[in-house]
Amino acid sequence: MGTPAPKDVVTSYIGALDAQEYDRALSYLDDRVRIRGPAGETFGKPLDFIEMLRKYQGRYDVKKVFADGEDVCVLYDLATNGPTVYMSSWYKVRDGRIVSVTTVFDPRAFGPPPGASKGRP
Repeated sequence: MGTPAPKDVVTSYIGALDAQEYDRALSYLDDRVRIRGPAGETFGKPLDFIEMLRKYQGRYDVKKVFADGEDVCVLYDLATNGPTVYMSSWYKVRDGRIVSVTTVFDPRAFGPPPGASKGRP
Protein backbone atom coordinates (compact mmCIF):
# COMPACT_ATOMS: atom_id res chain seq x y z
CA MET A 1 0.00 0.00 0.00
CA GLY A 2 1.44 3.37 -1.03
CA THR A 3 1.47 6.74 0.67
CA PRO A 4 -1.98 8.36 0.63
CA ALA A 5 -2.55 11.46 -1.49
CA PRO A 6 -2.09 14.75 0.42
CA LYS A 7 -5.76 15.66 -0.10
CA ASP A 8 -6.80 12.33 1.45
CA VAL A 9 -4.50 12.90 4.45
CA VAL A 10 -5.99 16.34 5.09
CA THR A 11 -9.62 15.26 4.64
CA SER A 12 -9.02 12.27 6.95
CA TYR A 13 -7.46 14.60 9.54
CA ILE A 14 -10.44 16.97 9.33
CA GLY A 15 -12.81 14.01 9.56
CA ALA A 16 -11.10 12.87 12.76
CA LEU A 17 -11.32 16.37 14.25
CA ASP A 18 -14.96 16.69 13.21
CA ALA A 19 -15.72 13.36 14.91
CA GLN A 20 -13.79 14.61 17.97
CA GLU A 21 -11.38 11.68 17.63
CA TYR A 22 -8.39 13.73 18.71
CA ASP A 23 -5.93 10.84 19.10
CA ARG A 24 -6.65 9.77 15.52
CA ALA A 25 -6.28 13.40 14.33
CA LEU A 26 -2.92 13.58 16.11
CA SER A 27 -1.69 10.59 14.07
CA TYR A 28 -1.88 12.68 10.86
CA LEU A 29 0.46 15.39 12.21
CA ASP A 30 4.21 15.09 11.79
CA ASP A 31 6.16 15.28 15.07
CA ARG A 32 7.84 18.47 13.79
CA VAL A 33 4.68 20.11 12.41
CA ARG A 34 4.67 23.93 12.28
CA ILE A 35 1.26 25.49 12.82
CA ARG A 36 0.67 29.21 12.31
CA GLY A 37 -2.40 31.29 13.06
CA PRO A 38 -3.56 34.72 11.94
CA ALA A 39 -2.24 36.63 14.93
CA GLY A 40 1.28 35.23 14.60
CA GLU A 41 0.75 32.46 17.13
CA THR A 42 2.55 29.22 16.41
CA PHE A 43 2.50 25.67 17.66
CA GLY A 44 5.49 23.39 17.28
CA LYS A 45 4.17 20.45 19.27
CA PRO A 46 1.30 18.49 17.75
CA LEU A 47 -0.22 17.57 21.11
CA ASP A 48 -0.37 21.24 22.22
CA PHE A 49 -2.29 22.09 19.05
CA ILE A 50 -4.69 19.14 19.40
CA GLU A 51 -5.37 20.08 23.03
CA MET A 52 -6.28 23.62 21.91
CA LEU A 53 -8.63 22.20 19.26
CA ARG A 54 -10.17 19.86 21.85
CA LYS A 55 -11.04 22.92 23.95
CA TYR A 56 -13.10 24.47 21.13
CA GLN A 57 -14.77 21.20 20.00
CA GLY A 58 -15.05 22.46 16.43
CA ARG A 59 -17.33 21.05 13.75
CA TYR A 60 -16.25 21.57 10.14
CA ASP A 61 -18.51 22.65 7.31
CA VAL A 62 -16.09 22.29 4.40
CA LYS A 63 -16.90 24.54 1.45
CA LYS A 64 -14.03 23.69 -0.90
CA VAL A 65 -10.76 21.71 -0.97
CA PHE A 66 -7.97 22.53 -3.44
CA ALA A 67 -4.91 20.33 -3.90
CA ASP A 68 -1.68 20.99 -5.78
CA GLY A 69 1.03 18.43 -5.15
CA GLU A 70 1.84 18.40 -1.44
CA ASP A 71 -0.20 21.58 -0.83
CA VAL A 72 -3.86 21.38 0.20
CA CYS A 73 -6.11 24.39 0.87
CA VAL A 74 -9.41 24.02 2.72
CA LEU A 75 -12.11 26.71 2.91
CA TYR A 76 -14.60 26.06 5.70
CA ASP A 77 -16.86 27.31 8.45
CA LEU A 78 -15.78 26.11 11.88
CA ALA A 79 -18.62 25.92 14.39
CA THR A 80 -17.16 25.91 17.91
CA ASN A 81 -18.65 25.86 21.39
CA GLY A 82 -18.47 29.66 20.91
CA PRO A 83 -18.78 31.35 17.50
CA THR A 84 -18.89 29.91 13.99
CA VAL A 85 -15.97 31.35 12.03
CA TYR A 86 -15.09 31.24 8.32
CA MET A 87 -11.50 29.99 7.88
CA SER A 88 -8.94 29.00 5.30
CA SER A 89 -6.17 26.54 6.09
CA TRP A 90 -3.16 25.73 3.92
CA TYR A 91 -1.68 22.32 4.68
CA LYS A 92 1.62 20.92 3.46
CA VAL A 93 1.80 17.11 3.45
CA ARG A 94 4.94 14.99 3.07
CA ASP A 95 5.18 11.20 3.26
CA GLY A 96 1.57 10.91 4.42
CA ARG A 97 1.91 13.36 7.35
CA ILE A 98 0.93 17.01 7.75
CA VAL A 99 4.15 19.02 8.20
CA SER A 100 2.69 22.53 8.26
CA VAL A 101 -0.64 24.29 8.66
CA THR A 102 -1.24 28.00 8.10
CA THR A 103 -4.73 29.18 9.01
CA VAL A 104 -6.35 32.52 8.20
CA PHE A 105 -9.46 33.86 9.94
CA ASP A 106 -10.60 36.93 11.83
CA PRO A 107 -9.36 36.27 15.40
CA ARG A 108 -11.70 38.95 16.76
CA ALA A 109 -14.44 36.33 16.56
CA PHE A 110 -12.89 34.70 19.63
CA GLY A 111 -12.62 37.92 21.63
CA PRO A 112 -9.67 40.14 22.51
CA PRO A 113 -6.29 38.55 23.08
CA PRO A 114 -5.26 38.02 26.70
CA GLY A 115 -3.98 41.22 28.28
CA ALA A 116 -5.59 43.49 25.69
CA SER A 117 -7.07 46.70 27.02
CA LYS A 118 -10.79 47.18 26.67
CA GLY A 119 -10.43 50.56 25.06
CA ARG A 120 -10.51 54.08 26.37
CA PRO A 121 -13.52 56.33 26.87
